[in-house]
Amino acid sequence: MANINKSNQRHHVDDPTYWPKGWQKWNPWALFNIAFYLSCCVLAILLLPNRLWDPEARQVTVVVGALGIWRYGWWFTHAVRALIYGHVVYPKLRKKGEAIWNAGWRPQHMHFMMTTYKEHRDITEKVIRSILLEIRNANVPGTIWLGSSDRFDEDIVAEFMKREAKGLDVTLRIIRQNVPGKRAAIGLVLRAMSRASVDKDDLVVFMDGDFILAEGAVGRCMPLFHLYPDLQACTTDEEVICIGPKWIETWLKMRFSQRRLAMQSHALSGRVLTLTGRMSVFRASHLLKLEFIRLLEADHLNHWLWGDFRFLSGDDKSTWYYMLKNNAKMLYVPDALGYTVEVIDGSGMDRMVQNFRRWSGNMLRNGARAIALGPTKMPFFIWWCLIDQRLSMWTMLLSPVLAVFATIATGPTYIVSYIVFVALSRMLLSLFLYGYSRKVEMAYPWILYLNQLINASVKVYCIFRLSKQKWSNRGNQSSGSGGSSIVETARNSMAVWCTTIAVVLLALTTLHYSKLVDFPSMTLVMSTIGNS
Repeated sequence: MANINKSNQRHHVDDPTYWPKGWQKWNPWALFNIAFYLSCCVLAILLLPNRLWDPEARQVTVVVGALGIWRYGWWFTHAVRALIYGHVVYPKLRKKGEAIWNAGWRPQHMHFMMTTYKEHRDITEKVIRSILLEIRNANVPGTIWLGSSDRFDEDIVAEFMKREAKGLDVTLRIIRQNVPGKRAAIGLVLRAMSRASVDKDDLVVFMDGDFILAEGAVGRCMPLFHLYPDLQACTTDEEVICIGPKWIETWLKMRFSQRRLAMQSHALSGRVLTLTGRMSVFRASHLLKLEFIRLLEADHLNHWLWGDFRFLSGDDKSTWYYMLKNNAKMLYVPDALGYTVEVIDGSGMDRMVQNFRRWSGNMLRNGARAIALGPTKMPFFIWWCLIDQRLSMWTMLLSPVLAVFATIATGPTYIVSYIVFVALSRMLLSLFLYGYSRKVEMAYPWILYLNQLINASVKVYCIFRLSKQKWSNRGNQSSGSGGSSIVETARNSMAVWCTTIAVVLLALTTLHYSKLVDFPSMTLVMSTIGNS
């Protein structure tokens, strides 16, 4: 269990449910900081030596520029789609949903499927309080299905409900798991639901034991299922309270800003790319099927190198893949908010890389099979987004590799020009993110670049090591990382070989297309071989 009372950690945290608007957010100080930043970029362009168009580096600049046009054009496409969804499409959905809710429609029963693992008492009580508030506001019967592995969590929930749930028609059902892992806990809860009186049209809230619901979060989701009978799942907005280093708090908030933009862009096509385990709402018709339950419990992949292995985390990707495979409609509800409390010890860099390994690994493990479904199982835009996820990890690494090679070829002034390019381009991207962030953080441009660079590197590492998984948040679980057998050693060696070949090919391709190095033609090669 995490200890949050440490003197070297930040305790002055703001309210994650409060979203400044207008001049409160875009205040004179924020506008001044942005203007000053952009002015410094312009001055750097005007005053610093510019080697971008030197004959030796011109082709490098062209390649970097072409990549930039492609990547930023794709970012701009997402930004436009997100604006359409957030300001045109969703407000209409919200208005209809509010009309249904205000007219008195309610689900016949509210089900909350919650998993927890030795969570801090204060956090667990806040989570249960937020659930009880949603049940009280809806004024319908409710059931909390608690999947746990330890009596510690069960006693906290039971004692709190005994004190706070008086007058509510709410039932606590505790399902103690007999095998470790979150997936096993969810599977046992779903099996218990299938034996109980859960109707196929009931709505079930999947949520983590550290996710605190903002008031009205559930009430904003549920009317959409009544409004659209073909809607099978929706996912919600997230924010974070971070007790740890300031820079990683900024990074997490920047990540959630990216998530909001991307989610709204995807939802315009009636699909999303993940049904977050923090909080998503499902129609029970699919949840009660054995196929769905088994996929969650024992989702696995058969890999050419690592053989058949089970997924450790990524239950939200498994539920998403099932819905995608069944051509189910999925939505994102941007004003249904909840937040988590992240307690981070040390510098935070290790936690950042571990999170990337988990998130990127889950994406890579599920991405290939989702792409294999083809565009007939999903809108073409969503299918292309899945392909782009696998392309972007390589294209992100091309630019810094090019900049390093160009610097070696032309001198240190080229890297200075590249840094100015990074500063300006990431600020332009950050201007989009500020629209989805609670605050204007001037660290966003540089944290965004660091985020992109580390994320791409971790994906390249993970793509050849898909069986290696670690989950620090849930008992420091791991899989696929042990063993000293000859087979395991051979597999690890092959993974190193594949990674090396991929990186070398990336470097050689970069050198070739940037014309920093001219490779001999095949005619010359064949002629040399023939003469020998």
